[in-house]
Amino acid sequence: MKIKSSTEDNNKSSRISRDFYIRDVLEVAPDLIGKNLILKLPDQTLACYQITDVEAYRGYEDKACHASKGKTSRTEVMFREGGYLYVYLIYGMYWMLNIVTGTEGAPQAVLIRGLASISGPGRVAKTLAIDRSYYGEDLVTSGRIWLEDTGTLPEFKTGPRIGIDYAGAYWKSRPWRYFL
Repeated sequence: MKIKSSTEDNNKSSRISRDFYIRDVLEVAPDLIGKNLILKLPDQTLACYQITDVEAYRGYEDKACHASKGKTSRTEVMFREGGYLYVYLIYGMYWMLNIVTGTEGAPQAVLIRGLASISGPGRVAKTLAIDRSYYGEDLVTSGRIWLEDTGTLPEFKTGPRIGIDYAGAYWKSRPWRYFL
């Protein structure tokens, strides 16, 4: 984590625009590797975390995607245009941080599995104090959380997604995990 002063010139911000997010999840997910997640802390300083590990979840056809069963109160945000946060609780104890991608009505999202020095999606949300209050947060306009482009495209690896045995062998084996 790198701390930045909250008085830095916001006109020079490299905040990512909506166009980045409204692409297909299989384009956005690998492009998230190396981007910075910025979080405004209670003392108004900005914490900067590099994204190092993500997984793509691609709509109705993807049996591992929450939206595969249709629109519910839990998945409603996934049906919006890209750039919003989909935050949900698993096992009654871990919040999961996801970024909605794609166009309105085409539910897709990217799970943030890791940040530099933070491994595991439950640890990511816990370290960042992400909870239900972030559900539906707009990364394009939010004053408390957003992504910034670093101008670099690091080399990354791909592999199968983790912990989705319930989706079946085909969906479990999709190489939709991208990581440093």
